[in-house]
Amino acid sequence: MRMKGEKGLSLIETIAAVGLLGVISASFLGGLATTSTARVIADERASAKILSETVMENVRNHPYATSYTFTIPPEYSGYTATINATKQRNSNIQLVIVTIHHRDKDVLSLESYKVSR
Repeated sequence: MRMKGEKGLSLIETIAAVGLLGVISASFLGGLATTSTARVIADERASAKILSETVMENVRNHPYATSYTFTIPPEYSGYTATINATKQRNSNIQLVIVTIHHRDKDVLSLESYKVSR
């Protein structure tokens, strides 16, 4: 309660304002953390996509074989690639699956077919 002629904020008004500021700040920081995590995941998937397409292109340019190898470029440190080539019913066709791993988890798999000509 204010007395006549008294200026300023009461203790209850100040506590309410600080509480409201705290709620708004917590919401903002939560949103910021979520955005940061989403950005990291999107960046990881984009890098994995580029790397998987590079590996698949390398496999396509090599002669038909039972297995393929690829050296990961230094700019993709922390990433590994697994290449699985499986013969299909027709012995001239292979299903090639390139799986990209980052920090010991699968990030992306890319499938394609290779034909022996």
